Amino acid sequence: MSTLSLTRRTFLAGSTLTGLAAVTGRGLLVPPAWGAAVAKVGEAAPAFSANTTTGKGVSLADQRGTIVVLEWTNHDCPYVRKHYESGNMQALQKEITAQGVVWLTLISSSPGTQGYVTPKQADELTSTRKANPTAVLLDPTGAVGRAYGATNTPHMYVIDKAGLLVYAGAIDDRPTTRRSDVQGAHNYVRAALDDISAGRPVQTPVTRAYGCTVKYA
Repeated sequence: MSTLSLTRRTFLAGSTLTGLAAVTGRGLLVPPAWGAAVAKVGEAAPAFSANTTTGKGVSLADQRGTIVVLEWTNHDCPYVRKHYESGNMQALQKEITAQGVVWLTLISSSPGTQGYVTPKQADELTSTRKANPTAVLLDPTGAVGRAYGATNTPHMYVIDKAGLLVYAGAIDDRPTTRRSDVQGAHNYVRAALDDISAGRPVQTPVTRAYGCTVKYA
């Protein structure tokens, strides 16, 4: 399947799922792609461990006391390319990791699907794109992605210092593949981090993620 054929259909499939977010109990449900119990905004972020490209294990529990951003990615997705080819994603990564935030980029594409990479290929992408995540985590089984209900690439999550999931959804309010739309867009991730820094609740805790569907096994 060509990259260009993944535009409108994949965006609509993912955004329909994410648009189903609803108030349930204490938190806002982040919709799962397959009906499994998943993360809820306002509640504890699901615990997970995954390996970096060097084989080192990274655990969410080890990040307690630190704000964490999770970014689901697929380098072949045109929506992801929009943010990397414009330099938008790298700039945000650099800006907020300089403030002590942990940024974990996750790849949940299964072997043989679009976006799947080996550890070496992932490192090459980080280098050639001048990306600035704290670490790139490989999730080929999709276990972490399913736990969070990640449906699209990019799909973004923010976890506060207490381990609560405080934001889930799109990176910004321009659901297109046009690089020119990055300028002037409202960046939900930056806004959530600004709210946390100011000591106030995140004003927009859930948005509709847009992009290509995550290529789970």
